[in-house]
Amino acid sequence: MVQRKVTYRLYPTAEQLAALEHQRWVHCLLWNEALAERRRAWGERRESLKFSDQCKILTKWRHQSKLLRGLNAQSEQVTLKRLDLAFKHFFRRVQNGETPGFPRFKPLHRFKGWGYKNHGDGWSLITNERMKHGTLRLSGIGKVAIRGKPRTPGTPKTCEIIRLGGRWYASITLDCEPERERGDQLGGLDWGVETFATMATPEGTETIDNPRHMARTLGEIRRVQRDISRKEEAAKKASGRTRRFPVSNRLQRQYERLRRLHRKVANQRNDFLHQTTARLVGQFAVLGLEALNIRNMTASGGPYKKGLNRSILDAAGGAFHQRLGYKAEEAGAWAMEAPTRQLKPSQTCHACGRQEKKPLGQRHHACACGASCSRDENAARVLMAWAEQQVIRSGTGPTRGGR
Repeated sequence: MVQRKVTYRLYPTAEQLAALEHQRWVHCLLWNEALAERRRAWGERRESLKFSDQCKILTKWRHQSKLLRGLNAQSEQVTLKRLDLAFKHFFRRVQNGETPGFPRFKPLHRFKGWGYKNHGDGWSLITNERMKHGTLRLSGIGKVAIRGKPRTPGTPKTCEIIRLGGRWYASITLDCEPERERGDQLGGLDWGVETFATMATPEGTETIDNPRHMARTLGEIRRVQRDISRKEEAAKKASGRTRRFPVSNRLQRQYERLRRLHRKVANQRNDFLHQTTARLVGQFAVLGLEALNIRNMTASGGPYKKGLNRSILDAAGGAFHQRLGYKAEEAGAWAMEAPTRQLKPSQTCHACGRQEKKPLGQRHHACACGASCSRDENAARVLMAWAEQQVIRSGTGPTRGGR
């Protein structure tokens, strides 16, 4: 039994939409007040409040506030738990010497939504056996029409209500037993930007083109952003304010147009990643991958490297590996990440094992041993050989997890 998420889109009525906005506002108010309480406790008494302490305080607040009493108590505790996790992550970053990022107060437009802990307590999902479409009952809101379906039906556990791009969604965690078919091939895969993926097998190599979703829409996005910038400057000049200036209907429409463009790119990328990873799992039983650190790959370069950084983020290597990993696990296949710093797939010859440093611009591999191929193909073959060694060392192969 594993946990998987399914996202349904909500289709609220005008009355339900107002109730959703109201509950989001109250949860945002609770977050800010709980954060202020933690800061006061430390500033006045040098006391560090924990989640359990704030739950006790919440009980008192609910007796005093009609707004808080109007919301499900468990959902309010989820908001407090998220604040507690934000502080835990802050202290972890301080301890590790990273940029701390102290939890901050949130304006309403930066507060995405709230969550529920247990099915039946403040929320319930009402669908058919396939869990396709149906309604979502929310405390204080009523039954909201929803559309969507999970790949594998299961038992609902938790729910998050999210407002994203002017639309409302419910992200529901399910306990389920996913089944997926896998292939029987051995291979290595090199992820990249010029070519999205290069796969090496004992029979040969094949590639997957990079769809470049952002690049295809970037021109239109830039035109809309320039239009927004002109309208914002005009609004600032007319009102004499640089912040909280009045937003005209035309400017609001441009904001919505920009959101639609980014949503389109995100949906295209998401669909491509799901289809590609499903196809790879259906083809391979063992697949060697290169461990990626996208944050380090895009951390420097400034204006000289911003185009490459944008392309790296657009190709979404981290999301690609994450989805490939859990789908391989469902199918009983192996998708293994090789230690990049030790193996150095791009610098190592697949034929003789000799290592030679190559600049990023050198896209062809030519070795003194006579091996000659593209840089990506060479890396894929090195990863395939490494994956084969891991299988031999383990003494066992992948198990048939799917059907």
